[in-house]
Amino acid sequence: MRKNFGAKPYTYPQVVFIISTYGEDGTPDAMNAAWGGISGDTQLSMCLSAGHKTVKNIIARGAFTVSMADAAHVTACDYVGLESGNHVPDKFDKAGFHAVKSEFVDAPLIEELPMAVECRLVSYDETSGRMVGEIINVSADESILNENGLIDPAKFEPLVFDPVNNAYLKIGEKAGDAFKDGMALKAR
Repeated sequence: MRKNFGAKPYTYPQVVFIISTYGEDGTPDAMNAAWGGISGDTQLSMCLSAGHKTVKNIIARGAFTVSMADAAHVTACDYVGLESGNHVPDKFDKAGFHAVKSEFVDAPLIEELPMAVECRLVSYDETSGRMVGEIINVSADESILNENGLIDPAKFEPLVFDPVNNAYLKIGEKAGDAFKDGMALKAR
């Protein structure tokens, strides 16, 4: 038996994105967003309302970074979602974040968050709030890499947003092998 919840923005998992930009004066800015994901191999799409300072900065600069929130920085990551850059111009600093200029786009990386996608703005629809960025680079701190030089989720501890219970969750243990486990059924 199923319970119907109606039309709600309930999907699992919802990655917790921390979107960073530079303002007109070069001040770094960040916001928290969970409604987004990969569009094809080279694009990232998000739903962001036009009133956000971060959105205005992205449109002005044509670039942004998207850091993945992690368990070690849950308080700071939540804070940049609670506070508006339209009212608190130094919320990036108040969160305890330090900006490092991206080598690839005109936007800051957050030194404390170990993984980021660096994007160039492709489009923004003010009516729907859909923003699309072209992925120019993905960078990860060596502290979250495994012995093969790949990102290790256990070392990283990325957060996901639970929209039903308004909670942040850490990604759990491995449940299977992608592009492999289903082969058992394909062989039947």
